[in-house]
Amino acid sequence: MNTPVELHVVSDSTGATAARLVQALEAQFPEQVFEEIRHPRIETVDDLRLAVERAKGRPAVLLYTLVDEELREPMRALCEGAELHFCDILGQPLAEVAKVSGMAARMRPGARHPLDSAYFKRIAAIEFAVKHDDGVGSGLVEADIVLVGVSRTSKTPLSMYLGYQGFKTANVPIVRGIEPPPALFEIDPLKIVGLTIDASRLVEIRQERVRHMRASRRAYAQLVEIYEELEHAEAIHRRLGCPVLEITDLSIEETSHRILRLVEQRRAGVVGAEA
Repeated sequence: MNTPVELHVVSDSTGATAARLVQALEAQFPEQVFEEIRHPRIETVDDLRLAVERAKGRPAVLLYTLVDEELREPMRALCEGAELHFCDILGQPLAEVAKVSGMAARMRPGARHPLDSAYFKRIAAIEFAVKHDDGVGSGLVEADIVLVGVSRTSKTPLSMYLGYQGFKTANVPIVRGIEPPPALFEIDPLKIVGLTIDASRLVEIRQERVRHMRASRRAYAQLVEIYEELEHAEAIHRRLGCPVLEITDLSIEETSHRILRLVEQRRAGVVGAEA
């Protein structure tokens, strides 16, 4: 087993910004073990010194989001003095935006985004995803994206994640023996994306779910039936003429990115053809 790399998140707020970066970093090193250590609500140089001392001599990287320059510069000096690897996440971006805009940053830790139109668009999209989860509701026409796949292909978390990004997302389950809603074949096909998954992985997921539910639904987890179910889903996808994403080894973030790229490319292709 490889030695864990410590990722120290140092912030004068909650550390949520750096934590998101840490998640992205970890995804790029799937075979590396990481330990995330947070140092939130930093207020003084002594607080910084304690964080640096904890990481000193360790296989560690310090990632800090310090808005206050009176903390940011000492942090750099402390890390260099301790010969630690570090990354100032906000420092250069703040400076560059200030140069281009000609305006000074507010330099307020934990400053929240304004309650603007984008915020309310996200809230509406999340509410839409909840309302139209798992084929519920009749809002396929209003949806920006419609996900179609068998059970346990991450349709719900993907809908919520895309909703957080401001895209109204509905999802429709494919169940053997049950015809999908007619509206699915009447809406704009450019916004439909099919989801599929490796049969063996789907068996694992479903068996775990059965154990968790303390149920004995063997048909839900049986490999032969799952192959048949995936073949049925493939036939539905062909009828819809939609692209299909294999999500077996993809994170929610990566799958969402690919969904958006597919939808945008297909719409751009139609616009280009019309032009």
